[in-house]
Amino acid sequence: MSGKVVNLRAARKARTRDAKRAEADANAARHGRTKAQKAEEDAAAHRARRHLDGHERE
Repeated sequence: MSGKVVNLRAARKARTRDAKRAEADANAARHGRTKAQKAEEDAAAHRARRHLDGHERE
């Protein structure tokens, strides 16, 4: 009956790290956008602003 020796401190830290990673992944799925999505939205807003400014009367 020789089992694998486990460092309890390391196991506890690994379990905590995995729980935090799972929570972060859930938050990212709920709230997050990729950098490319943010850049595209900023570019679209800039294009729309330029378009409106181009049609402005003086």
